[in-house]
Amino acid sequence: MRKLHEVFAMPDSFSDRFKQLQGNNPFPWQTALFDKFVQDEFPQSCSIPTGLGKTAVLAIWFLAWLEKPDLIPRRLVYVVNRRTVVDQTTTEAENIQKMAQTMGVEVPAISTLRGQLADNREWSADPSKPAIICGTVDMIGSRLLFSGYGVGFKGKPLHAGFLGQDVLLVHDEAHLEPAFQDLLADIEKEQKRCKEFRKFRVMELTATSRGTQAFSLSDADREDLRIDKRINAPKAIVLHPIDDERKALADKLVELALVHRESQRAILLFARSVEAVTTVVAELRKAKQEVQQLTGTLRGLERDQLADDPIFRRFLPKADPGDETVYLVCTSAGEVGVNISADHLACDLSTFDSMAQRFGRVNRFGDRNDTRVDIVHPTKFDEEEINARRSKTLGLLMLLEGNGSPAALAKLPEDQRLAAFAPPPTILPVSDILFDAWALTTIKEKLPGRPPVEPYLHGISVYDPPQTTVAWREEVWELRQEFEDDRERKLFQKYAAELLEDYPLKAHETLADRSDRVLNALKKLEAKPETPVWIVDNQDAVTVTTLGELIDGNKDALNYMTVLLPPIAGGLEKGLLISSSKNANDVADQWFSENGQPRRARIWDDDDKPSQMRLVRTIDTKPHADPGADESVGKRYWHWFEIANEGGKSCNLPVTWEVHVGDVVKQATAIVANLPMEQPLKDALIFAARFHDHGKRRKQFQTVLGNYNFPAVVLAKSGKKGGRIAENYRHEFGSLLDVQNQAEFKNLAPEYQELVLHLIATHHGRARPHFPEGEDFDPEHLRQDADNLAVSTPRRFALLQRKYGRWGLAYIESLLRAADWAASANPSAFVKEGEQ
Repeated sequence: MRKLHEVFAMPDSFSDRFKQLQGNNPFPWQTALFDKFVQDEFPQSCSIPTGLGKTAVLAIWFLAWLEKPDLIPRRLVYVVNRRTVVDQTTTEAENIQKMAQTMGVEVPAISTLRGQLADNREWSADPSKPAIICGTVDMIGSRLLFSGYGVGFKGKPLHAGFLGQDVLLVHDEAHLEPAFQDLLADIEKEQKRCKEFRKFRVMELTATSRGTQAFSLSDADREDLRIDKRINAPKAIVLHPIDDERKALADKLVELALVHRESQRAILLFARSVEAVTTVVAELRKAKQEVQQLTGTLRGLERDQLADDPIFRRFLPKADPGDETVYLVCTSAGEVGVNISADHLACDLSTFDSMAQRFGRVNRFGDRNDTRVDIVHPTKFDEEEINARRSKTLGLLMLLEGNGSPAALAKLPEDQRLAAFAPPPTILPVSDILFDAWALTTIKEKLPGRPPVEPYLHGISVYDPPQTTVAWREEVWELRQEFEDDRERKLFQKYAAELLEDYPLKAHETLADRSDRVLNALKKLEAKPETPVWIVDNQDAVTVTTLGELIDGNKDALNYMTVLLPPIAGGLEKGLLISSSKNANDVADQWFSENGQPRRARIWDDDDKPSQMRLVRTIDTKPHADPGADESVGKRYWHWFEIANEGGKSCNLPVTWEVHVGDVVKQATAIVANLPMEQPLKDALIFAARFHDHGKRRKQFQTVLGNYNFPAVVLAKSGKKGGRIAENYRHEFGSLLDVQNQAEFKNLAPEYQELVLHLIATHHGRARPHFPEGEDFDPEHLRQDADNLAVSTPRRFALLQRKYGRWGLAYIESLLRAADWAASANPSAFVKEGEQ
């Protein structure tokens, strides 16, 4: 990596560097925040009004890391309330990556919320590189708590370790998720108490703080003409009372919207309920208007496609003015994180924090002087807490006397603003006992004292009921079967979970809605009651049932679950769960890399194999077919592939044990060379890399690989068509028994002997805390030795977790896993045909 002074031709000042990276001079607050970062000061709270470049925190962090890489956390994790269509964070991250390439400095890996970089593995492939990870509260929060949705038990410690160590976590719009903010503070506090291996910093970022003393604008900011234009942007508030909100709201919003029908402007509308949004959209379309809608219930694929919609694009900053009026109608999904700026706004009355977010989506940069904000409100409020707070919000809006600018909002009494925020949820307390339980990732079954993490991420609120995720997959139908007994059902359910680990659900495949609404929609589907359905829980376990059984079951059984339907069940229309629709499609393969190449593909029988992909699994969909049956009729063999550089489970050609181990050692050496770690710890990691796969040198293991030339040839990877190996014997368990007999191992200090054993044991997800029953044996070692090792494994895990901390230990063990993945993804040599 080039030194900073070698990179920039201009004077070595933050302002000049920022301009080269961003294309504009920094605001004073951005310079002040950089100065704090390089002094190892990370404010707990950063309160900056909407439209003033909050997401430039990414660039500030990156420039600070370039200047002081051993001081600044090398990963920035940016957490938003929800996925959205066009988020400034993704744009910012992509711009930093492009400019870093141009400037010749270390290019950060990025994983974003949308597009081709969504939820990729690049950020974790080399933990010594800087990285920007953008994610939602659910995505990042679950992974921090060792419970990553759709990650699989093997990957959960890696995600927890790399997201919870050597990290600056920025929680955007933190006032919307007080439970998550409290959880982050508790994790940070627990890590400090346990003196974790690497630092974990947390900073909340919000335009509407709940009152925490925060880093905010200074006098220098308020004197900046660019900032003055934005915080005093004209937004004329007009209030419209109605007697019956339930009956009259939608009609009134349509009436206010149509006032602008000849304006050729971009008109934004908000309503608190999906039902109101649906009605408003229908009425505007009936009036022959150009309208688009945005709700949080939209499937990810269609949400991403919305970014290219010509109506939606009219709301983007610097959009070309059109020659007709366009409307965007949103629920709260349009309030947070979405980088839009409308000309005019019409909405119902929400709580103050919500209204402030809405105001931030209109005349965002102060370019207009005629912006109008129409607010429809009831004349009376009942005693329900949410409505009492809406009433207080109305009172505050009246105090503004028609001025909805950010500066005017900021002048309202802080205590009154806070009293008008949405009611906070009941926040569940966490403890060291809960953290310990969540860290036991090898135990996949339900565990007493290990509750689901969702309520700890969001809290419990009657105004934010449980949600259910829905997706459509062909395998639910193609692999349907009738079970003779419960044992057969359980075996298939385990198999289904393995399939989803091989081919995980991605955000573009899913939609989410309130659990009660999902259940009602499922009840109205025209699909037959015997239609197969898979239910996936928070531990990625699968329950196979039918639509009829699901509908007749416990109404709360879908809370926080994922319902996987076959496309034949229907229920999807324009990305929304619509029970009357007979259509639905499986879009699992519509997941693309940065260059537009599919990341995975599924093909039938003898279809052409996708290029640059490796086989993950072959499924015989007719395993009980008559051997003499005509296989030319119908589909049978289903081949699942993934892109070759994703670090999968199989290769197209065999790789020898010696080559693979050498590759892992090389990768591990490169990773630790760039990390500020003590040399004995680096040596322990490299030592573990040398011996991590010794247990593969067993006749039983080699036979499973299909290698019948052992011991003349020893393989690490089979490369055989069929993908994953059914391995009851765990090679890492055998490696543990082998390494203890090595003279080099015996010369290690006892503390590093223990660490080496743990690193080897965990490199495929076991030993947290144990090896499951049936995996704790070695065909070439005494049973007593195996028993002793099995008993010592949980004790070792507990001792090392106490030494390095929960996230610290996960981080250290994941360094070896990252090296192993990298070596598996790009072997330096293969066994060519005829050599084996």
